[in-house]
Order: sequence, then C-alpha cells, then structure tokens
Amino acid sequence: MPALYLSHGAPPLADDPVWPGQLAAWAASLPRPKAVLMVSAHWEEAPLALGATRTVPLVYDFWGFPERYYQVTYPAPGAPWLADSVRKLLRAPGVPVQDVPDRGLDHGAYVPLAEMFPAADVPVLQVSMPTLEPARLMEIGRRLAPLRDEGVLIVGSGFFTHNLAALRHAGECVPSWSSEFDDWGRQALQARDWDALLNFLDRAPAGRYAHPRTEHFAPLFVAMGAAEAGGGLDAPESVIDGFWMGMAKRSVQFG
Repeated sequence: MPALYLSHGAPPLADDPVWPGQLAAWAASLPRPKAVLMVSAHWEEAPLALGATRTVPLVYDFWGFPERYYQVTYPAPGAPWLADSVRKLLRAPGVPVQDVPDRGLDHGAYVPLAEMFPAADVPVLQVSMPTLEPARLMEIGRRLAPLRDEGVLIVGSGFFTHNLAALRHAGECVPSWSSEFDDWGRQALQARDWDALLNFLDRAPAGRYAHPRTEHFAPLFVAMGAAEAGGGLDAPESVIDGFWMGMAKRSVQFG
C-alpha cells in the first residue's frame, strides 16, 4: 500500500462542490486497504496512544457549526489486530504505548474517510502524535512501515497550510503566505528535498505564518517515514491541490 498525507478540511468539506469527489476518486484509484491507520493533526498525546479498537462515538472536536454536522456518524469497524501490530512495532525500552479505548475518531480522521470510504466498511485505527518534532515523527513512520506490506493504508491527516487567525483578515483571496508556502512545499516534495521539509519552519517562505503551530503539517512526516522505510520515498504525487477557504489543500501519495 502507499502512504498518504492529506489535507482533511473541516466538517463543511462534505458540502464543497469539488473536494469530496477528489477524495472519492483518489480512494477508488488505490488498492482496497485491509485497514486504515490514521494519524490526525487533532490528536496530540504522549505517550503514543491507540484509539478505539471497536466502534465508539466520534469526537466532534469543533465548535460553532450548524447542528447537522454534530449528527454525522461514521461507524467504521475497529481493528484490534492492527492495534496489536502497532504495539509490537513501536514498543521499545523507554518508548511506551498506551491504549485509550473510548477515544473515537476525530474530524481529522472521519471527515476525509467519509468521502473516501463512505460505506464505513474499512477498519480504522487512529494513533496519537506523541510529539511534533519532525525527525521523531518520521522515525515513528519508519517503524510502522511494515504494515504497508500487510495491506494497511497509512494516512497522515493535516492541512498543508493552517493559520485560522490570519484567515479572518484575509477576505476571500488566497493570502500570499498560504500560496507561497504551498508552492515551496510542492517544489520541495518534487525535488525530494526531505531535509528542507524536516526544517520547514526555517527553510520555507512564511513557514511560521503558514503554521503558527505545526500540528497540521506534522502528520506529513509519519507518511514520509513509512514511505522511506518501505522503499517508496520517490517524489510523491500531488493528487489534490488548490485552496479551500484560503488554506492549501495539497495532498500527496508516496509509493
């Protein structure tokens, strides 16, 4: 299986005239996964935690939206066997892994999955990010890489640019910090400049403006690590690009 990094959108993504179809077409082009291992920008917890291994209610981790967005369900099967595999791959002396069985999928997981696998019939396991440090996240991805050979789709879910506070003053235009960072990121990915990506805050134009907190770019490094260890760290394909509410929705496929 390939490894993916996708920009996940907010709950209103489902109403967008273009983006849901792009996600659905992407999923249709992939081999059907045995399961999805999801790393979302919206779950930071240390030690690394494994979410529900059975179907539990979703986490509606957003505020101020119409009530209908809080009625969405996505009853994907749990993947206890995948949780066992993740524990074996990640556990090492001084590297604990914890279980949080009642923690459901957050919107960084279920919003894109509802468009990619709308039948909710692919088992899903979400794991937390125990750090935002790029090199450490890439190492986690490397250790998870064997799951790709078992038919597991490893997905990092974030947003290629993400500064909601600045967007409030941007009007309807794409702000320069978002377009400049997106173009830089596209070129760095195409050139396979992994060192630049790992040091994006200092190397990218408007890096600290495009990501005042780095949690939405961080899942990219898990996907990069999973691809590198699996021998697939060629220049990734940008499957989706463009902007949504001023933010770059660039989404890439490794391998």
